[in-house]
Amino acid sequence: MSSTLSIALAGNPNAGKTTLFNRLTGARQHVGNYPGVTVEKKEGFFTYKGHEFKVTDLPGTYSLSAYSVEELVARDFIVNERPDVVVDIVDASNLERNLYLSCQFLELGVPVVIALNMIDVAQSRGIEIDATRLAELLGVPVVPIVARSGQGIDELFAAILQTAEIKKTIHPVLLRYGSDLDQVISEMLPLIEENNLLTNQYPARWIALKFLEHDDQILEKARQANADLTNKLLQLCEAVTAHLQQTMEVYPEAVIADHRYGYIKSVLHQGVIREKFVGDRLYTSDKIDKIVTHRLLGPLIMAAILYGLYTFTFNYSTTLVDLLASVFSAADTWVNTLLPDGPLKSMIISGVIDGMGGVLGFVPIIMFMFFGIAVLEDSGYLARVAFMMDRIFHFFGLHGSSVMPFIVSGGIAGGCAVPGVMATRTLRSPKERMATLLTVPFMNCGAKLPVLTLLIGAFFSAHQARYMFLATMAAWLVALIAAKFLRMTVLRGESTPFVMELPPYRFPTLRGLVIHTWERTWQYIKKAGTVILGISILLWAMMTYPGLPQEKVDAFAGQRQVIEEKLQAMQGNNAVTGTDIGVRQDGGSELKAELNAINSKEAQAHLRNSLAGRIGIALESVSRYAGFDWRTNIALVGGFAAKEVIISTLGTAYSLGDVSSNDTTSLKERLSGDPHWNPVVALAVLAFIMFYAPCFVTIVCIAREAGSWKWAFFSMTFNTIFAFALAVCIYRIGMFLGLGG
Repeated sequence: MSSTLSIALAGNPNAGKTTLFNRLTGARQHVGNYPGVTVEKKEGFFTYKGHEFKVTDLPGTYSLSAYSVEELVARDFIVNERPDVVVDIVDASNLERNLYLSCQFLELGVPVVIALNMIDVAQSRGIEIDATRLAELLGVPVVPIVARSGQGIDELFAAILQTAEIKKTIHPVLLRYGSDLDQVISEMLPLIEENNLLTNQYPARWIALKFLEHDDQILEKARQANADLTNKLLQLCEAVTAHLQQTMEVYPEAVIADHRYGYIKSVLHQGVIREKFVGDRLYTSDKIDKIVTHRLLGPLIMAAILYGLYTFTFNYSTTLVDLLASVFSAADTWVNTLLPDGPLKSMIISGVIDGMGGVLGFVPIIMFMFFGIAVLEDSGYLARVAFMMDRIFHFFGLHGSSVMPFIVSGGIAGGCAVPGVMATRTLRSPKERMATLLTVPFMNCGAKLPVLTLLIGAFFSAHQARYMFLATMAAWLVALIAAKFLRMTVLRGESTPFVMELPPYRFPTLRGLVIHTWERTWQYIKKAGTVILGISILLWAMMTYPGLPQEKVDAFAGQRQVIEEKLQAMQGNNAVTGTDIGVRQDGGSELKAELNAINSKEAQAHLRNSLAGRIGIALESVSRYAGFDWRTNIALVGGFAAKEVIISTLGTAYSLGDVSSNDTTSLKERLSGDPHWNPVVALAVLAFIMFYAPCFVTIVCIAREAGSWKWAFFSMTFNTIFAFALAVCIYRIGMFLGLGG
């Protein structure tokens, strides 16, 4: 046994894996991605009774079949990384469904300990489980726990340590699958074993089952190892499939699933479960669901919860936002005083502080928003949102499973389109999957959130929660209409049925909420300090170079010199009366204002002459129909890389363009005070930002998931044209109605 024990936490979604992971590791955890996919990888460390443990929280999965990226990631980790112990977290209140995954671990022959979680919930439902009897029948340790409170943790780790010591003696469990499949498995086993087909990674019988289930990943590995043998094995599978179709009209994978559930039921019926209550008894979750998933009340409750989330976010984050704004304002002043005029000072103030600082200034809002979303996730309510939205999604030609990609992408503001696009892999229908991955970028992701907050705060500060709520509703409506359009044109086809298990409601733990909130907030801060910082400096350079021609620089210098000489002459005349002093002060103020105006004109001329300025001005001939000026164009072009860049670019553009070097007003104040901007322009810009082309990373992800760059370019083109047309309509109608004042 190694000095550091490796533990993998596995289990169904909502079984309590992450709760146990957070309780064990606390702050000693690292969040990243598995190589090549956007599935989160959580690792942590802790010490227990002198033993050092490394624990990995695997993605929630119902099975070890290759149907989704989560299932592949979980299976590959267990097979390739070979943890000392796999802790299978099982929901005690839904034992039969959860033991299906346990059954596959037993067949795979991995060292497993079953953690019978939420035993208190099962007891409250009148379900008594004999864990000792279950352990005896399954042949592996079974430990009742309550991950949320820590009950049973000591017993769990005693079982883990014991299992880690004897893991080499563990053998795969052999289940029977009926005469037809057992016969073909017995024919396949000698061929697999004699040719060592993948047997260095998997048990031979398990490989045979994967061939019968037509597991794409295993089949591809087998072809690479021995193509001729793979074809021979597939012929055996095809023969038994044809026989099953003729005799029972079923496929081998259905027979395998039925026999696994049959095995589980036979175990449970041997004195493992005893129910105290019988008859028509509603559990607490069922009673709540009768209200919150009601056809009429459910959507109204959902809307009220979302509105409450935004109200909570804006009401309680304002003080921290103002505090951060004052910090960056003070940094502006400090750098302005400390450094001499020049490119370095300009880059630090305009490129770094006003650019990246504008993005970081929204950290409190992001943090409060993520906290609210974590409450909804951990309580089990988001699953209800998916359940309710399924009815609506079917009307628009989508599948109920499309709901979660929409939510992950920012259906409740704050997600990310990349994992949203990846999440469409769970959809079986290719056309429903394509319609979903093309429309999830319409959601208000975490990158759009600070931009929306900036514009709403600048022009609609009295109703911030209301406008953010309306922006969320607009995103859903537009995405669904776009999906309906796609399903009626290029992606025509029938919708497939949707089945979903609703987890029980739970009280979120404060520890879990804090960890989830910090993980997401830290990812936002890290992105601002790396990607956004780099892009901000690049865009600052584009907005700074090439400089003005020397003759124009000299002309502005000459104008300044004339005014400075007048000021010096005025200050040199000391023999004056009190009345003269008053006159001179007025005159001096006028001259200083004129000097600031010249500085501002020079800065704006410099910006217009830069590479970015020229691009923005060139686009203005078209963008003016939507009310966008050239500086806004610069920011929107930068948004193609990442939507947060819009804020940093606006901050840099307005820092370089309109204000004097001593102006420390916030970007929100600069926009609201700019004569070009008004509420109608702000709404038009908001609409464009919400719906135009996804960021570059999302475009690449769409191309990879769709299998063709044509769909990525379609998304970029279709979204941008639609967003611009919508912005033009908003601007023209708003100005016609006189709402721009």
